[in-house]
Amino acid sequence: MVIGITGPTGSGKTTLLNLIRECGGTVLDCDAIYHELLATDEAMLSSLRRRFPEAFPQGVFDRKALGAVVFRDPAALQDLNAITHAAVKKAVLEALSQNPKLAAIDAIALFEGGLAEVCDITVAVIAPEEDRIRRIMARDGISEEYARSRVAAQHDSRWFTERCTYTLENSGTKADCEAACLAFLRKIGIITL
Repeated sequence: MVIGITGPTGSGKTTLLNLIRECGGTVLDCDAIYHELLATDEAMLSSLRRRFPEAFPQGVFDRKALGAVVFRDPAALQDLNAITHAAVKKAVLEALSQNPKLAAIDAIALFEGGLAEVCDITVAVIAPEEDRIRRIMARDGISEEYARSRVAAQHDSRWFTERCTYTLENSGTKADCEAACLAFLRKIGIITL
């Protein structure tokens, strides 16, 4: 079974992903794959350098510099996605070609990147905007202004819930989120206890 997990940043997808990993599933984190490709995929890196020279101060890639551009400019974000989605999808398909019994694809752009089509089910993990802002500030060590610009650049929760097979809402404590994730995994037959 291939489960596509998506939702806006800071919504709590990691809790579900960790439980799937504990169940023996293969977790394909598209953000991590993208970062790996930044070190290994020269064609993708060259395209990024041409389109976003300001993200390469002194010739070295700077993720926050790129974020400062794309999270304030929808056209720039669209250009970034056009460059990166195909490379990430290729890497995910290569990993899935190993035929894992259970796999989870963690992708904020699950639908836009063409990965939803390879999933058996899709899950939106959502949370209130203010909770998400607080979480990503703490997680990434960024300012409130930068966190808000990241959140504003993404689809709202409804966009994800309208497209996914299932929705998990993370509006309580971490323990509440874990309980909801466990209940979901029981519902779809991953956990049988």
